[in-house]
Amino acid sequence: MDMVINALVPVATGLVAVVLLLGLVNMMRGGSAATSQKLMRARVLLQFIAIVVIMGVLWWRAS
Repeated sequence: MDMVINALVPVATGLVAVVLLLGLVNMMRGGSAATSQKLMRARVLLQFIAIVVIMGVLWWRAS
């Protein structure tokens, strides 16, 4: 169980980084503004989820 919990934080932060990079690449290539907007909104949602995961892992380790 600890192995799964320890893997959650890097996975969550990795997803945030991937979506951020996809959004930046789309903007730099002059892609669709709507796609960039969707990717940035997804990034914000994933950041929220990553924070919840990090706080959950910290809580799990403290107990």
